[in-house]
Amino acid sequence: MFLPTTKDEMTRLGWDVCDVILVTGDAYIDSPHIGIAVIGKVLLAEGYRVGVIAQPQIDLETDISRLGEPLLFWGVSGGSVDSMIANYTASLKKRRSDDFTPGGINNRRPDRAAIVYTNLIRRYFKNTKPIVLGGIEASLRRIAHYDYWSDKVRKSILFDAKADILVYGMGEKTIIELADRLKNSAGFRNVRGICYIAKECPADALPLPSYEAVTENKHQYIDMFQTFYRNNDPMTAKTLCQAHGDRFLIQNPPQVYETQDELDKIYTLDFERAVHPFHAKDGKVKALDTIRFSIATHRGCYGECNFCAIAVHEGRAVRSRSVNSILQEAKRLTELSDFKGNIVDVGGPTANMYGFECRKKLAKGCCPDKRCLYPEICPSLKIDHSRQIELLKSLRALPKVKKVFVASGIRYDMMLADKKNGVAYLRELVKHHVSGQMKIAPEHTEDNILALMGKPGCKSLIEFKNLFDQFSRQAKKEQYLTYYLIAAHPGCTNEDMIKLRNFASKELKIHPEQVQIFIPAPSTWSGVMYSTEIDPFTNRQIFVEKSLQRKEHQKRIVVEKTTFVRKKTRRSGWKAGIPAQKSKKH
Repeated sequence: MFLPTTKDEMTRLGWDVCDVILVTGDAYIDSPHIGIAVIGKVLLAEGYRVGVIAQPQIDLETDISRLGEPLLFWGVSGGSVDSMIANYTASLKKRRSDDFTPGGINNRRPDRAAIVYTNLIRRYFKNTKPIVLGGIEASLRRIAHYDYWSDKVRKSILFDAKADILVYGMGEKTIIELADRLKNSAGFRNVRGICYIAKECPADALPLPSYEAVTENKHQYIDMFQTFYRNNDPMTAKTLCQAHGDRFLIQNPPQVYETQDELDKIYTLDFERAVHPFHAKDGKVKALDTIRFSIATHRGCYGECNFCAIAVHEGRAVRSRSVNSILQEAKRLTELSDFKGNIVDVGGPTANMYGFECRKKLAKGCCPDKRCLYPEICPSLKIDHSRQIELLKSLRALPKVKKVFVASGIRYDMMLADKKNGVAYLRELVKHHVSGQMKIAPEHTEDNILALMGKPGCKSLIEFKNLFDQFSRQAKKEQYLTYYLIAAHPGCTNEDMIKLRNFASKELKIHPEQVQIFIPAPSTWSGVMYSTEIDPFTNRQIFVEKSLQRKEHQKRIVVEKTTFVRKKTRRSGWKAGIPAQKSKKH
């Protein structure tokens, strides 16, 4: 069933009031891939009456008040993507389209949506029930953070939004415990996975440099983020405390990760896998094309790429669903009226992390002084693709299933490190699970930039490409690799982009098209580098391109057909990225 979005729908369910009302910046898609739907269905399964107000108009009372006032709390999310990233390109141009809005036109999600929606509630409901922030926008902005769009360090979103509680991370276990506490008028300040504002710092809390300190001193900002990042593991994290003026942001330790049974239970809930009719009448929601026939096999990522926020939001430990749970979901997909036989994706943040984890991490938490995959793969991580191979075979064998694709990214360095099953896994993918193109994300080709990204070097990329091409020929299939690349990452110069272009041409035999300009997302190491112009791991100064025009130029060096050369100038010496001039005919 859909969660109700109008009073009429509540009446048909026999409800006179909602216990919880969820407000979101996306259209309401009832899918296990959409956070607001998952939170709503989890609460519903526990007996709570939950309504949804999606993409409310912000200049009228009509939308925000149509379900009345909740008995327990409001839940506010900016949507599936941080609203500023959803609304603006890396060049700070307004995006015209929005995959989560009916009709695809970007005209319904306000900038800083979580703040705007909270203010909207308080405007029309004085002295209302608690307002709880959640979703990725709140999660990544929960402490003082660099904001690319205003080019400054902003306060915790909890202060700017004037909400009461912030739930960070995936949130299901936290939101149930919070709802139970509020229902029973019990204190909530010791619930794991939340942030709140207090007048004093708890005695056992680990203090972070204050908001005022990190706005004035780059090294204090780096120190703050290092402490914050280290305290994101549920097994080892401490309570954090950060002063904002005369008040304190308190971050409780993260919620304990879901067990496999708990994760499986979430995916048995009654999702419609469709856009609610209230929104469907306004046009197609493009995001549904990607997620309607997709299956998430796991959560979390220990790749820890410096530009990526998944580790901070979902966690650095991978939690995998059972094979039976995934197969049962696949069977439900085959019963949908418009199922054509294709499961378009089976994966997660990184598809080939399914089914195994580091035993030391599971017993003692993440290592405080090293990563699982960088600068090299830790020997304690026993990489094993056998479970995913068997899962894919089982999915292919289901009645009504014609094709099963793996469209999520894979780590080719992990595949090559699995000496027992890695090559067999790639052969399986190439033969059965590639829809013409396989997407991979090397992001760059130069070792100095890859080091700043926390990504593996190019040796494994070339080895992987050769195997992919070989297996495609053996399978007699015309298949290609699509490479995602980043321009203007901290440390990257025009010279680095020329080398990338040359490498792509010589070694990969391609002219890259999938190149995006780096966006310094909140709560990422690369965001720290961008704002401070310091490598936080070495404390050395690094070059950071801040000019929008020159960032665009870095991208054009790679994607344009023009040949770029190095030209020597009198004032600045060698200058990279000058378009070669065609000789004139006389």
